[in-house]
Amino acid sequence: MNCSLVIRAYNEAQHLPRLLEGVRRQTLKEVEVILVDSGSTDQTISIAESYGARIVHILPQDFTFGRSLNLGIQAATCDLIVIASAHVYPVYPDWLERLLEPFDDPSVGLTYGKQRGTGTSKYSEHQIFARWFPDASQVAWEPGNDHQTHPFCNNANAAIRRELWGKHPYDETLTGLEDLAWAKWMLSQSYGLVYVPSAEIIHVHNETPKGIYNRYRREAMAFKRIYPEAHFNIYDFVRMTTSNIATDLFHAAREGVPLSNLASIFWFRFNQFWGTYRGYRQSAEWTWNLRQTFYYPRGTEVVETPKREIEPIRYNGEHD
Repeated sequence: MNCSLVIRAYNEAQHLPRLLEGVRRQTLKEVEVILVDSGSTDQTISIAESYGARIVHILPQDFTFGRSLNLGIQAATCDLIVIASAHVYPVYPDWLERLLEPFDDPSVGLTYGKQRGTGTSKYSEHQIFARWFPDASQVAWEPGNDHQTHPFCNNANAAIRRELWGKHPYDETLTGLEDLAWAKWMLSQSYGLVYVPSAEIIHVHNETPKGIYNRYRREAMAFKRIYPEAHFNIYDFVRMTTSNIATDLFHAAREGVPLSNLASIFWFRFNQFWGTYRGYRQSAEWTWNLRQTFYYPRGTEVVETPKREIEPIRYNGEHD
Protein backbone atom coordinates (compact mmCIF):
# COMPACT_ATOMS: atom_id res chain seq x y z
CA MET A 1 0.00 0.00 0.00
CA ASN A 2 1.28 3.48 -0.86
CA CYS A 3 -0.06 6.98 -0.27
CA SER A 4 0.35 10.66 -1.02
CA LEU A 5 0.97 12.91 1.97
CA VAL A 6 -0.34 16.48 1.56
CA ILE A 7 1.11 19.08 3.95
CA ARG A 8 -0.11 22.69 4.12
CA ALA A 9 2.60 25.09 5.24
CA TYR A 10 3.52 28.71 5.78
CA ASN A 11 6.87 29.52 7.42
CA GLU A 12 7.13 26.12 9.11
CA ALA A 13 10.93 25.71 9.01
CA GLN A 14 11.02 25.18 12.78
CA HIS A 15 8.66 22.20 12.80
CA LEU A 16 8.69 20.70 9.30
CA PRO A 17 12.01 18.77 9.60
CA ARG A 18 10.68 16.63 12.45
CA LEU A 19 7.53 15.70 10.50
CA LEU A 20 9.52 14.80 7.38
CA GLU A 21 12.07 12.83 9.42
CA GLY A 22 9.18 10.96 11.05
CA VAL A 23 7.78 10.16 7.60
CA ARG A 24 11.18 8.89 6.48
CA ARG A 25 11.23 6.47 9.44
CA GLN A 26 7.80 4.98 8.74
CA THR A 27 7.31 1.26 8.12
CA LEU A 28 5.38 2.33 5.00
CA LYS A 29 8.09 3.40 2.56
CA GLU A 30 6.13 4.30 -0.59
CA VAL A 31 5.07 7.83 0.40
CA GLU A 32 4.71 10.68 -2.07
CA VAL A 33 5.14 13.96 -0.15
CA ILE A 34 3.47 17.11 -1.47
CA LEU A 35 3.94 20.43 0.30
CA VAL A 36 1.42 23.18 -0.44
CA ASP A 37 3.21 26.43 0.39
CA SER A 38 1.35 29.71 0.74
CA GLY A 39 4.25 32.14 0.43
CA SER A 40 6.82 31.09 3.03
CA THR A 41 9.74 33.47 3.49
CA ASP A 42 11.87 31.16 5.66
CA GLN A 43 13.54 27.84 4.73
CA THR A 44 10.30 25.84 4.49
CA ILE A 45 10.59 25.10 0.76
CA SER A 46 14.28 24.19 0.77
CA ILE A 47 13.75 21.88 3.76
CA ALA A 48 10.86 20.14 2.02
CA GLU A 49 12.86 19.75 -1.19
CA SER A 50 15.79 18.26 0.73
CA TYR A 51 13.44 15.45 1.80
CA GLY A 52 12.24 14.90 -1.77
CA ALA A 53 8.89 16.67 -1.45
CA ARG A 54 7.07 18.13 -4.43
CA ILE A 55 6.13 21.78 -3.98
CA VAL A 56 2.76 23.26 -4.92
CA HIS A 57 2.43 27.03 -4.59
CA ILE A 58 -0.62 29.06 -3.61
CA LEU A 59 -0.61 32.84 -3.30
CA PRO A 60 -1.26 34.10 0.25
CA GLN A 61 -4.23 36.15 -0.99
CA ASP A 62 -5.75 33.01 -2.54
CA PHE A 63 -5.30 30.80 0.52
CA THR A 64 -8.14 29.01 2.20
CA PHE A 65 -7.82 25.69 4.00
CA GLY A 66 -10.02 23.97 1.44
CA ARG A 67 -8.34 25.51 -1.61
CA SER A 68 -4.84 24.56 -0.49
CA LEU A 69 -5.95 20.98 0.12
CA ASN A 70 -7.63 20.78 -3.26
CA LEU A 71 -4.45 21.95 -4.98
CA GLY A 72 -2.34 19.43 -3.08
CA ILE A 73 -4.66 16.50 -3.75
CA GLN A 74 -4.96 17.49 -7.39
CA ALA A 75 -1.18 17.12 -7.67
CA ALA A 76 -1.17 13.74 -5.89
CA THR A 77 -0.90 10.48 -7.81
CA CYS A 78 -1.91 7.88 -5.18
CA ASP A 79 -5.36 6.51 -4.43
CA LEU A 80 -5.05 7.19 -0.69
CA ILE A 81 -4.35 10.72 0.53
CA VAL A 82 -2.92 11.43 3.98
CA ILE A 83 -3.34 15.00 5.24
CA ALA A 84 -1.11 16.46 7.96
CA SER A 85 -0.34 19.88 9.37
CA ALA A 86 3.25 21.03 8.98
CA HIS A 87 3.58 21.43 12.77
CA VAL A 88 2.81 17.82 13.69
CA TYR A 89 5.05 14.77 13.84
CA PRO A 90 4.35 11.04 14.27
CA VAL A 91 5.00 9.26 17.54
CA TYR A 92 5.40 5.73 16.15
CA PRO A 93 6.96 4.33 12.97
CA ASP A 94 3.68 2.62 12.02
CA TRP A 95 1.66 5.87 12.03
CA LEU A 96 0.85 5.75 8.32
CA GLU A 97 0.35 1.99 8.30
CA ARG A 98 -2.21 2.24 11.09
CA LEU A 99 -3.97 5.29 9.63
CA LEU A 100 -4.43 3.55 6.27
CA GLU A 101 -5.29 0.07 7.54
CA PRO A 102 -9.08 0.66 7.70
CA PHE A 103 -9.14 1.34 3.94
CA ASP A 104 -8.88 -2.42 3.43
CA ASP A 105 -12.64 -2.12 3.95
CA PRO A 106 -13.98 -0.56 0.71
CA SER A 107 -16.81 1.09 2.63
CA VAL A 108 -14.38 3.32 4.60
CA GLY A 109 -13.87 6.76 3.07
CA LEU A 110 -12.04 8.68 5.82
CA THR A 111 -9.86 7.95 8.84
CA TYR A 112 -8.27 10.22 11.44
CA GLY A 113 -5.78 9.57 14.19
CA LYS A 114 -4.99 10.58 17.74
CA GLN A 115 -3.37 13.92 18.59
CA ARG A 116 -1.48 14.96 21.68
CA GLY A 117 0.24 18.18 22.69
CA THR A 118 3.85 18.87 23.51
CA GLY A 119 5.67 20.60 26.34
CA THR A 120 4.78 24.04 25.01
CA SER A 121 1.05 23.28 24.75
CA LYS A 122 -1.23 25.05 27.21
CA TYR A 123 -2.81 22.78 29.80
CA SER A 124 -6.32 23.32 28.42
CA GLU A 125 -5.14 22.30 24.97
CA HIS A 126 -3.92 19.01 26.44
CA GLN A 127 -7.42 18.55 27.83
CA ILE A 128 -9.00 19.30 24.45
CA PHE A 129 -6.80 16.74 22.73
CA ALA A 130 -7.72 14.16 25.38
CA ARG A 131 -11.40 14.94 24.86
CA TRP A 132 -11.40 14.95 21.08
CA PHE A 133 -8.97 12.04 20.60
CA PRO A 134 -9.52 9.52 23.41
CA ASP A 135 -7.30 6.58 24.34
CA ALA A 136 -10.20 4.33 25.34
CA SER A 137 -10.57 2.65 21.96
CA GLN A 138 -6.88 1.82 21.74
CA VAL A 139 -7.64 -1.70 20.44
CA ALA A 140 -6.43 -2.02 16.84
CA TRP A 141 -9.08 -1.41 14.21
CA GLU A 142 -10.49 -4.55 12.63
CA PRO A 143 -12.86 -5.06 9.66
CA GLY A 144 -16.46 -5.26 10.80
CA ASN A 145 -16.10 -2.77 13.63
CA ASP A 146 -18.78 -0.12 13.80
CA HIS A 147 -17.97 3.12 12.00
CA GLN A 148 -18.29 6.53 13.62
CA THR A 149 -21.76 7.96 13.07
CA HIS A 150 -21.03 11.70 13.36
CA PRO A 151 -18.68 13.71 11.11
CA PHE A 152 -16.12 14.91 13.66
CA CYS A 153 -12.56 14.49 12.34
CA ASN A 154 -9.45 16.64 12.01
CA ASN A 155 -7.24 17.27 9.00
CA ALA A 156 -4.11 17.71 11.09
CA ASN A 157 -3.94 13.89 10.99
CA ALA A 158 -6.34 12.25 8.55
CA ALA A 159 -6.61 10.20 5.37
CA ILE A 160 -9.22 10.02 2.58
CA ARG A 161 -9.88 8.20 -0.69
CA ARG A 162 -8.85 10.37 -3.65
CA GLU A 163 -11.71 8.89 -5.66
CA LEU A 164 -14.25 10.37 -3.24
CA TRP A 165 -12.48 13.73 -3.23
CA GLY A 166 -12.82 13.73 -7.03
CA LYS A 167 -16.58 13.58 -6.62
CA HIS A 168 -16.68 16.26 -3.93
CA PRO A 169 -13.61 18.51 -3.38
CA TYR A 170 -13.15 20.45 -0.15
CA ASP A 171 -15.24 23.60 0.25
CA GLU A 172 -12.93 26.50 -0.60
CA THR A 173 -15.17 29.17 0.89
CA LEU A 174 -15.15 28.03 4.53
CA THR A 175 -13.04 29.84 7.14
CA GLY A 176 -12.20 26.48 8.73
CA LEU A 177 -13.69 23.04 9.45
CA GLU A 178 -13.42 22.00 5.80
CA ASP A 179 -12.73 18.53 7.20
CA LEU A 180 -16.05 18.45 9.08
CA ALA A 181 -17.98 19.63 6.01
CA TRP A 182 -16.35 16.99 3.80
CA ALA A 183 -16.96 14.23 6.35
CA LYS A 184 -20.62 15.27 6.61
CA TRP A 185 -20.98 14.87 2.85
CA MET A 186 -19.10 11.56 2.86
CA LEU A 187 -21.36 10.07 5.53
CA SER A 188 -24.37 11.14 3.47
CA GLN A 189 -22.97 8.95 0.68
CA SER A 190 -22.97 5.92 3.04
CA TYR A 191 -19.18 5.71 3.42
CA GLY A 192 -17.62 4.97 6.79
CA LEU A 193 -15.53 7.20 9.06
CA VAL A 194 -13.01 5.52 11.39
CA TYR A 195 -11.05 6.93 14.34
CA VAL A 196 -7.64 5.23 14.71
CA PRO A 197 -6.09 6.07 18.11
CA SER A 198 -2.94 4.07 17.38
CA ALA A 199 -2.12 6.49 14.52
CA GLU A 200 -0.76 9.07 16.95
CA ILE A 201 0.90 12.40 16.26
CA ILE A 202 2.19 15.28 18.38
CA HIS A 203 0.56 18.59 17.46
CA VAL A 204 2.67 21.64 18.29
CA HIS A 205 0.63 24.74 19.18
CA ASN A 206 2.05 27.79 20.93
CA GLU A 207 -0.70 30.33 20.36
CA THR A 208 -1.22 33.69 22.02
CA PRO A 209 -4.59 34.56 23.63
CA LYS A 210 -5.47 36.49 20.47
CA GLY A 211 -4.54 33.47 18.36
CA ILE A 212 -6.85 31.25 20.42
CA TYR A 213 -9.69 33.74 20.06
CA ASN A 214 -9.22 34.04 16.29
CA ARG A 215 -9.00 30.28 15.74
CA TYR A 216 -12.22 29.49 17.57
CA ARG A 217 -14.03 32.48 16.09
CA ARG A 218 -13.33 31.45 12.50
CA GLU A 219 -14.19 27.84 13.28
CA ALA A 220 -17.50 28.93 14.81
CA MET A 221 -18.22 30.96 11.67
CA ALA A 222 -17.54 27.89 9.56
CA PHE A 223 -19.63 25.66 11.80
CA LYS A 224 -22.56 28.03 11.39
CA ARG A 225 -22.18 27.75 7.62
CA ILE A 226 -22.19 23.94 7.79
CA TYR A 227 -25.04 23.83 10.33
CA PRO A 228 -27.16 26.97 9.72
CA GLU A 229 -29.37 26.11 12.68
CA ALA A 230 -26.44 26.36 15.10
CA HIS A 231 -26.36 28.77 18.02
CA PHE A 232 -24.06 29.67 20.87
CA ASN A 233 -25.50 32.37 23.11
CA ILE A 234 -24.15 34.27 26.10
CA TYR A 235 -25.53 31.65 28.46
CA ASP A 236 -23.58 28.96 26.55
CA PHE A 237 -20.46 31.14 26.78
CA VAL A 238 -20.71 31.49 30.57
CA ARG A 239 -21.64 27.85 31.14
CA MET A 240 -18.98 26.36 28.86
CA THR A 241 -16.26 28.68 30.13
CA THR A 242 -16.90 27.97 33.81
CA SER A 243 -17.44 24.23 33.42
CA ASN A 244 -14.29 23.75 31.34
CA ILE A 245 -12.18 25.86 33.70
CA ALA A 246 -13.47 23.85 36.68
CA THR A 247 -12.75 20.53 35.00
CA ASP A 248 -9.29 21.64 33.87
CA LEU A 249 -8.45 22.70 37.42
CA PHE A 250 -9.67 19.34 38.73
CA HIS A 251 -7.39 17.38 36.41
CA ALA A 252 -4.50 19.78 36.98
CA ALA A 253 -4.77 19.31 40.75
CA ARG A 254 -4.80 15.51 40.42
CA GLU A 255 -1.74 15.63 38.16
CA GLY A 256 0.18 18.01 40.42
CA VAL A 257 0.53 20.68 37.75
CA PRO A 258 2.57 23.67 39.05
CA LEU A 259 0.57 26.75 39.99
CA SER A 260 2.53 28.80 37.44
CA ASN A 261 0.87 26.80 34.66
CA LEU A 262 -2.68 27.32 35.87
CA ALA A 263 -3.15 30.93 34.75
CA SER A 264 -3.28 29.80 31.12
CA ILE A 265 -6.38 27.72 31.90
CA PHE A 266 -8.39 30.87 32.56
CA TRP A 267 -7.30 32.89 29.54
CA PHE A 268 -7.30 29.90 27.17
CA ARG A 269 -10.86 28.85 28.01
CA PHE A 270 -12.12 32.46 28.04
CA ASN A 271 -10.72 33.15 24.57
CA GLN A 272 -11.87 29.77 23.26
CA PHE A 273 -15.50 30.38 24.16
CA TRP A 274 -15.53 34.15 23.63
CA GLY A 275 -14.26 33.50 20.11
CA THR A 276 -16.96 30.86 19.70
CA TYR A 277 -19.65 33.23 20.96
CA ARG A 278 -18.51 35.96 18.57
CA GLY A 279 -18.63 33.49 15.69
CA TYR A 280 -22.22 32.42 16.32
CA ARG A 281 -24.99 34.97 15.92
CA GLN A 282 -28.02 32.85 15.06
CA SER A 283 -30.29 30.69 17.18
CA ALA A 284 -31.47 27.07 17.10
CA GLU A 285 -30.17 23.74 18.27
CA TRP A 286 -27.30 21.81 16.78
CA THR A 287 -26.51 18.13 17.08
CA TRP A 288 -25.87 16.94 20.61
CA ASN A 289 -22.96 14.61 19.83
CA LEU A 290 -21.10 17.32 17.94
CA ARG A 291 -21.82 19.83 20.70
CA GLN A 292 -20.35 17.38 23.20
CA THR A 293 -17.32 16.63 21.02
CA PHE A 294 -16.42 20.25 20.36
CA TYR A 295 -17.21 22.02 23.60
CA TYR A 296 -18.05 19.89 26.60
CA PRO A 297 -15.17 19.23 29.00
CA ARG A 298 -13.68 15.88 29.76
CA GLY A 299 -15.41 14.01 32.52
CA THR A 300 -13.71 13.67 35.89
CA GLU A 301 -12.96 10.00 35.23
CA VAL A 302 -9.28 9.16 34.84
CA VAL A 303 -8.35 6.69 32.10
CA GLU A 304 -4.90 5.13 32.09
CA THR A 305 -3.34 5.23 28.64
CA PRO A 306 -2.56 1.71 27.35
CA LYS A 307 1.05 1.18 26.29
CA ARG A 308 1.89 0.02 22.80
CA GLU A 309 4.39 -2.73 22.09
CA ILE A 310 6.12 -0.82 19.30
CA GLU A 311 8.92 1.56 20.26
CA PRO A 312 8.30 5.27 19.53
CA ILE A 313 10.49 7.20 17.10
CA ARG A 314 13.52 8.78 18.80
CA TYR A 315 14.13 12.18 17.24
CA ASN A 316 17.38 14.14 17.53
CA GLY A 317 17.75 15.58 21.02
CA GLU A 318 15.36 13.13 22.67
CA HIS A 319 16.49 10.76 25.41
CA ASP A 320 14.86 8.00 27.42
